[in-house]
Amino acid sequence: MTTTTTSLSSNTPALDARLDGKAYLVTGGTTGMGLAAAEQLAREGARVFITGRTPQTLADAAQRLGDRGVALENDTASLKALPELIRSIRAHVDHLDGVFINAGVATFQPLENVTPKEFDELFTINVRGAFFTLQALLPLLREGSSVVFNSSIAGRLAMSGGSVYAATKAALTSLGRSLAVELAPRGIRVNVLSPGPVTTPILAKAGVDATMQENLAAGTLLKRWGRPEEVARLVRFLLTDDSSFVVGEEIVIDGGYQLT
Repeated sequence: MTTTTTSLSSNTPALDARLDGKAYLVTGGTTGMGLAAAEQLAREGARVFITGRTPQTLADAAQRLGDRGVALENDTASLKALPELIRSIRAHVDHLDGVFINAGVATFQPLENVTPKEFDELFTINVRGAFFTLQALLPLLREGSSVVFNSSIAGRLAMSGGSVYAATKAALTSLGRSLAVELAPRGIRVNVLSPGPVTTPILAKAGVDATMQENLAAGTLLKRWGRPEEVARLVRFLLTDDSSFVVGEEIVIDGGYQLT
């Protein structure tokens, strides 16, 4: 897919300027946790780049983010699109201070219903896409920058019907640990975020029905689903100097789901 640029048009004021002069990329930043993280960063004065595959959701996100952002049409599954993504970012900034690698997909099927196509799609986007996106972005990441992979507690748990999705998230968490060791000498911190039940548009796409949603909420200590903005505040922490001594960690945000 060709990467295109959309300048964000509104003039939403920043709450403060703590991140003024900083630049961040959020992949899959048009909805859910990605958009919430981008909004959190923009509110604090950062320049924020977001990627997505759908022009309409990119336009909608553009309206919400304001004039400190740039929306880039980019398909994480397409490695051929990565050079254009880098060129588009370089047209605005010469470096990135952090990257939230958030783009991903989820489907849930019993073992006998999983097709090779579905298996390959999940690994192509959730694992291969994340890995090679970071590889392509390395020239833009200078010393002191931060990378956050968005994984899931599914990678830690046994979930009926979620074997392939869980496997991709376990792989992503493992990549995060290994790359933290590899990139630390360059001054680049890598951490992994593993959310539990969080309300995002991916639920409907993944086929999570009302009964499953109720059961997941009941399984948390807080007896509710998490909100994207709650995850966004943790993303902001991990992407900035507030977490300067945090590296190679998997940070779980699940409302206590794993303790029940």
